[in-house]
Amino acid sequence: MGFMIAQRAYIKLYLITMVEQHRGYGYEMLEEMKQEFKAYGYVPPQSEVYRALHELVQQGILYRTKKLKGGDPKVDFQEIVLYHFTPGGTEKAELYKKQVKTDLDRCLGMLHKAVNDNYS
Repeated sequence: MGFMIAQRAYIKLYLITMVEQHRGYGYEMLEEMKQEFKAYGYVPPQSEVYRALHELVQQGILYRTKKLKGGDPKVDFQEIVLYHFTPGGTEKAELYKKQVKTDLDRCLGMLHKAVNDNYS
């Protein structure tokens, strides 16, 4: 067990939630995470986001499809990658989220202890 939650586990948690909410376009997920965490001084590295997506695919939680950005092959040439749950992927995702929740609760306890012990 690590000291605090690993960055990639944290990112994977958010990626799973975004796919649950049908926001499974890789680049948009990255940009949304940048905006979400900007106030906390955290910018998720693009390489970590794509590594996390790749791991979720390798773990059988997600699969990817490609489509043209605008949907019209005569006009649109930019291909985007969309992420979806595999059959059985939602169950695997829920199990993963439960494991991360346990880690987050432990981290919160440690952080609260540090604040209480050192700044009270």
